[in-house]
Amino acid sequence: MVGLSALQVKNAKPGRHSDGHGLYLVVREGGSRSWVLRVQANGKRQDFGIGSAKSVSLATARAKAWEMRTRLEAGEEVRPKPPTPNAVATIPSFAEATRACHTAIKSGWRNKQHRETWLTSLEIHVFPHFGESPVDQVTSLMVRDALHPIWLKIPETARRILQRIGTVLDFAHIQGWCEHEAALRSVRKGLPRQPPDDNHFAAMPYEQLPAFAAKLAKPPHSAGRDALLFVILNASRCGEVRHATWPEFDLEKALWTIPAARMKMRKAHVVPLAPASMEILKRRWPLRHSDTGYAFSSHGKRPLADMTLLKLVRTHSGQKFTTHGFRSTFTDWAAETTDHPKEVVDKALAHQLADRVEAAYRRTDFLERRRQLMLDWAEFVGKSLERRQ
Repeated sequence: MVGLSALQVKNAKPGRHSDGHGLYLVVREGGSRSWVLRVQANGKRQDFGIGSAKSVSLATARAKAWEMRTRLEAGEEVRPKPPTPNAVATIPSFAEATRACHTAIKSGWRNKQHRETWLTSLEIHVFPHFGESPVDQVTSLMVRDALHPIWLKIPETARRILQRIGTVLDFAHIQGWCEHEAALRSVRKGLPRQPPDDNHFAAMPYEQLPAFAAKLAKPPHSAGRDALLFVILNASRCGEVRHATWPEFDLEKALWTIPAARMKMRKAHVVPLAPASMEILKRRWPLRHSDTGYAFSSHGKRPLADMTLLKLVRTHSGQKFTTHGFRSTFTDWAAETTDHPKEVVDKALAHQLADRVEAAYRRTDFLERRRQLMLDWAEFVGKSLERRQ
């Protein structure tokens, strides 16, 4: 069963909406939203309130539901009790908190390799440094010292590990093990700047993307800024957008059909367009020079140069990120923060499956599932845009 998405939680209509494993989002007629865990306990069905959806996120609700189910299965009482005088809370070690966090969130990852490497990377590179330390005593300096040996040696892995440490510390905070939320922004400032990787496209960390997109969307608009934002919103290859012509777009159905001749794998690719992408096209349409010309061009006769978009990326980010790297940013976001299956993400990227047998059986294009994926992605990218508006 596929659970709820963040967008579904936000737009759910009155009623009871299942996320799976007994967790429900209850939306009342007045608009209030709350989380409820329904389980069989002591021979009868019982509901346990987890909190308001306004203050408890989907990820947090899942973590709390997992903790409640685990305690109930062990025969523990989960309903609140008056605090015992002089009681001292037991704080787990960072390693224990990491394994608890991994158990709570791994069910949302369809990629088996990601489930395994997520925990293994911390066991290998972090636990030897502060795995036995109480999780509430982990500091930015400890994190910096743990990452320093691998920061330049395996830069991409090191960045992922930093994100995962932050996830564990956030989990520890919602569990009540850490008094304050994780503050790891200073860690990068204590590490050397990573050089460009000759074998990979330099990708912007997804946490930085909403603020970057807000800069691009700020007037005055231009063909280059619109094209780059369109690249980001659709996780497209730069050339696919630069050479896009108006006949490829179905503005009524919000679809973009890229011909096989322009695709890397020489197979036509249909892209479901989120409202944010449609707004860009509707803004470009009155500026067109012909109904068959390039959608992102100053004069409609020649496509934008690749360097035009790359210059925008580096001017507005101040770093040597690449345009193609936004596809990696999208992949990291989907794997780290959503429940979308890897096969749907791969299809959105128009990736070819390495296993030909698997590819032969998987002939669906997941169009509607990709539409939801791109809606969630556009919502994430547009967070800063909403605040600006």
